[in-house]
Amino acid sequence: MAASASGAPYPTGRSFAATLPAAITLALIASAAIAVPLLNLAVPAGSALHIPTYMVSLLGKYLCYALLALSVDLIWGYCGILSLGHGAFFALGGYAMGMHLMRQIGDRGVYGNADLPDFMVFLNWKELPWYWHGFDNFTFAMLMVMAVPGLLAFAFGWFAFRSRVTGVYLSIISQAMTFALMLAFFRNDMGFGGNNGLTDFKDILGYNLQADETRAALFFASAVALAGGYMLCRYIVSSKLGKVLIAVRDAESRTRFLGYRVEYYKLFVFVFSAVMAGIAGALYVPQVGIINPSEFAPANSIEIVIWVAVGGRGTLHGAILGALLVNYAKSYLTGAIPEIWLFALGALFIAVTLFLPKGVIGAISKLLHRRRNKPDTPAEIGGGAQRKVSAE
Repeated sequence: MAASASGAPYPTGRSFAATLPAAITLALIASAAIAVPLLNLAVPAGSALHIPTYMVSLLGKYLCYALLALSVDLIWGYCGILSLGHGAFFALGGYAMGMHLMRQIGDRGVYGNADLPDFMVFLNWKELPWYWHGFDNFTFAMLMVMAVPGLLAFAFGWFAFRSRVTGVYLSIISQAMTFALMLAFFRNDMGFGGNNGLTDFKDILGYNLQADETRAALFFASAVALAGGYMLCRYIVSSKLGKVLIAVRDAESRTRFLGYRVEYYKLFVFVFSAVMAGIAGALYVPQVGIINPSEFAPANSIEIVIWVAVGGRGTLHGAILGALLVNYAKSYLTGAIPEIWLFALGALFIAVTLFLPKGVIGAISKLLHRRRNKPDTPAEIGGGAQRKVSAE
């Protein structure tokens, strides 16, 4: 490695190529975290630069999806675990936040009952279920946002990875888990609002959820969570742990033969990923104003995988880009031509599989590599041909 005049080593091309996308990604997230709230709150509504509040909430939702895609890319792109159940962890984190927001309504509900949410009063529940206790406290609710998805992922992964369930079989049982949870949460006697879910939220930490300032703060919190999640994932994949995860992805049997307890590595990263998905769900709910069992739908988990594939599996920043691109396209098409969205999504996945196997980021990297290695001048071309002749 070359050294600078001060004695500090210059970064190698490989390390520079690894850190530059990370720096760009974090810079863009930080810029959005500052610019979007300012353009919403400080710029007058009549200005062309003003961002309306509904757009702030929509962009905040995209950032939550990006964090969710990041969690899937960590396990799929770097450990080879194709989970089709991460929609369940996202929804569980959302329900934990929704339960806290429902408890904050108090006597301002339709029935004016300070002890029971409106749907429980409507269903003639007499007392609050035991698993709702504690959710009136914000700290407890945030712990549950992480603990509930994390414990479910631990239980699922403990049995699956110790039994050496891999590949398509793991994908199928993870999707079966999600489908089972969806059916359970649709039941009114589960105590989570049944088909209607949890909604009609009033405030969070004492601030009105409909206020512009609150919406801007939630967007900022989503951006901070995305940046924090990205840095943690980048740290993991750059460490020795990350090297083992890649070895598990590429040659699990050989890694196990070398003495590594593969199931423990897979379990750790799977639980960490589930906690990230739960946090994404918790930030998502106050911005969209509702959480219901449809979030458990297996199709949602498949869509997350498509986001990662479109952006570029195994890059982290590609997962963020894929989530933003696909969800922007979804918002546009479902508004302009709603009947073709599902066909467009399927066609997009097929096109990426056939023509962009490494996603958008992979295609950009390949293009830049070609441009970087292409001779710029006739002299360089001639010099290259002369060196080739001399070698022969």
